[in-house]
Amino acid sequence: MKRINLIIAGIAILVLLHCSSYAQYYTKNQVSPVRVGSTILNLGIGAGADYKNDYYNTPFGAKMAIEWGLWQAGPGVITLGGETGGSFSNDRYYGDRRPETIVFAGRSAWHYGWKVRGLDTYGGLSAGIGIHHYEYNGDVYQSGTETIPVLGAFVGASYFVSPHFGFNSEMGFDITNFQVGVVFKLN
Repeated sequence: MKRINLIIAGIAILVLLHCSSYAQYYTKNQVSPVRVGSTILNLGIGAGADYKNDYYNTPFGAKMAIEWGLWQAGPGVITLGGETGGSFSNDRYYGDRRPETIVFAGRSAWHYGWKVRGLDTYGGLSAGIGIHHYEYNGDVYQSGTETIPVLGAFVGASYFVSPHFGFNSEMGFDITNFQVGVVFKLN
């Protein structure tokens, strides 16, 4: 029990130190975390998208996306990048059916910080390919794999608790329908 309390106290001290450095960093009039020249990496898990309408219940999804801030567009920044991830389901109700889709796509988003330190909100589109595979082991075993076009749309928000680390949430139809995770500002 003492070890757990020491670990929790250590984590709390690290968070306070990061928040302190974060406040000092942003006192130089930098409000929005995503700017031209920024590189953002986010990792998330959540409810996966139902490709090919053969998932049962809500599939599990995981996604990794990287974006580079390229152009100033009004009060926000346009980013371009890529994403990869998958949507996986395991159906025990109708037999043993396991569909999954692995996606590789490009993405673009418009980021805006609303003049709130550490906040980044965004919306965007993605396009790419998905490798859809299914197996069904009911009365007769069936299996198949095909390449499908994948289009997506998403909105999201990140809150940076330090200059290079934050928390992220995203929703839409894009590998995941809803996800939560972490975000890193690499430069």
